Amino acid sequence: MRQTTNSVLMIRPVAFRMNEQTAVNNYYQKVLDGLSPGTVNAKAQQEFDTFAEKLRAAGIDVIVVNDNLQTDTPDSIFPNNWVSFHENGEIALYPMFAENRRRERREDILSLLQEKGFEINNVVDYTAAEDHGIYLEGTGSLLLDRANRKAYCALSPRADELIVLEFCEDFGYTPVIFKAFQTVGGERKLIYHTNVMMCLGETFAVVCVDSIDDPKEKEMVLANLKENKKEIVLITEDQVNNFAGNMLEVRAVDDKRYVVMSSSAHQSLTLMQLEQLESHAKILSSSLDTIEACGGGSARCMMAEVFLPRI
Repeated sequence: MRQTTNSVLMIRPVAFRMNEQTAVNNYYQKVLDGLSPGTVNAKAQQEFDTFAEKLRAAGIDVIVVNDNLQTDTPDSIFPNNWVSFHENGEIALYPMFAENRRRERREDILSLLQEKGFEINNVVDYTAAEDHGIYLEGTGSLLLDRANRKAYCALSPRADELIVLEFCEDFGYTPVIFKAFQTVGGERKLIYHTNVMMCLGETFAVVCVDSIDDPKEKEMVLANLKENKKEIVLITEDQVNNFAGNMLEVRAVDDKRYVVMSSSAHQSLTLMQLEQLESHAKILSSSLDTIEACGGGSARCMMAEVFLPRI
């Protein structure tokens, strides 16, 4: 099993804005005063286009699909939350916390991938859990160590243990379950997605252990990473606030490795952290300031990795 892919699905926004339905437990979202919705969307499109072009220039296969204006899906730019693609030709569809995010799931996108030569053998659909108020938001919630068959998950209102265990049973993963917190107004609150405080590369892991308040859980997460010989790059909560945990390692067509992140994440890292990362992969960063501020997500959230076999 490969940990990295050279194909990513990205959704170009048409109605991007701060999603009021997700802001209730995504404390990274901000209101940008004085900017009209049209300006916010135009800035997000510009950031998206520049980012996608940088990935393509590096030799990464970027499949761009336009969002649909009729669905009014402000967070469509983050497709990794509703779908994941797997090497055996299986797809998982996930139950989403925000009602307006459920409209992001589109069958036509799956058909497009088949048209592009990807093989889809089976769709595992967890979305009925929404009727019971139970959610698991894709590879935002699940950090998959595909090579070692481990699924790291920080529980939150958007990541329910029941579905984590169901996913692990269906896809053959061992769950590594814990809770991660951030300080909001002097209180410790659950971080909404695992991929904000942690990134799993092929030979490294970026993790904010300071966010794991339970000492036993902290030790368990580190022990699992060390068992699989990952070099651990520790980041601070302040760096998490700059989306330094929201990275993704991808492969170019020539097999060169890139660790992809936003400019704010890149700028927040120390020289030592940068050297650690660059010993594993070349850093590719792009400015995503508007997307990060309004969406509360960053580079990793914008890429749904396509591991499907090609026909």
